[in-house]
Amino acid sequence: MLQNKIIFITGASSGLGRQLAFDVSRRGATSVLFARSKEKLDSAKEAIERNGGVAHVYPLDVSDHNQIPKIINQAIDDVGGVDVLVNNAGYATFELFSESDMTNNKMMFDVNVLGIMAVTHSVLPTMVSQGKGHIVNIASQAGKLSTPKSSVYAATKHAVLGFTNSLRMELEEKGIHVSAINPGPIRTPFFEQADQSGSYVKNIERYMLDVEDVSEKIIRLLEKPRRELNLPWWMNIGATIYQVAPRLLEKLAGKQFRQK
Repeated sequence: MLQNKIIFITGASSGLGRQLAFDVSRRGATSVLFARSKEKLDSAKEAIERNGGVAHVYPLDVSDHNQIPKIINQAIDDVGGVDVLVNNAGYATFELFSESDMTNNKMMFDVNVLGIMAVTHSVLPTMVSQGKGHIVNIASQAGKLSTPKSSVYAATKHAVLGFTNSLRMELEEKGIHVSAINPGPIRTPFFEQADQSGSYVKNIERYMLDVEDVSEKIIRLLEKPRRELNLPWWMNIGATIYQVAPRLLEKLAGKQFRQK
C-alpha cells in the first residue's frame, strides 16, 4: 500500500527515523530524509539505493525555523509532492529541573515542538491542495505520564500531543489523517544524549522496544491510519490510570517512576 508514496521523515539519520526510511523504501515508497548530518544522510541514501530503493536527502536543522519552509518546499518541488510526513526529529536530556540549563530547555522546545509545527506548517499547503495526506508525530508515553528527571522533555511531548489532537480535528474534513505515536523507551542512539550516565538504560533494559518492531508497527499505521499508536500497549494502561487516579498511581509506582 506504500508503493510510489512519497514519505518525508525528519530525524532520519539514525535510530527510528533511519529504520523507518529503510522499511518504507523496501515497500516501494520514495524516502525523503531530513537531518542535520549530511554525511549520515548520504550513508542512509546509499544503503537504501543498494537495496533497490529510492531516497532523497536534505540537510535540515529543525531548530532553525527560518530555513524550514525553503528546504521543505524545495524537496516538494524536487520529488513532486508529499503523501506522508513523519515528524521524528527530537531529543531529551534527563536531569533534575533545578539542575537544568535554560538554554538547553529552550532548545528542546525548539526541536521537539516548534520544529514539528514548522515542518508541518510547510507541508500543509501541498496536502490541502491534494486533498489527501498523513501527518505522523512521534510523541512519547512521557507525553501522557511524566516522571522525575524528564520534566522538560515530558512537557515537550505533552505539547506535541495537544498539537496533534487539535490538528487532527482541523484537518479531518480535508482528507488529511493526523496520528500520534507514543512509544516507551526504544533501543536507539537517542539515549546517548538523554541518559549520558547510562543508569536509566541499565534499569529499564528489559523493557526497551526494538526499533525494527516499532518501525513495522508504524508502517501498519501508515497503511491503515488511526489516531494513536501506543507502544507497548500495556504501558498505556498506566497512563490511563494516571488520568483517573494520579495520587494512587504515584504512591504505588513511585519507585518505578524514579528509574532515571
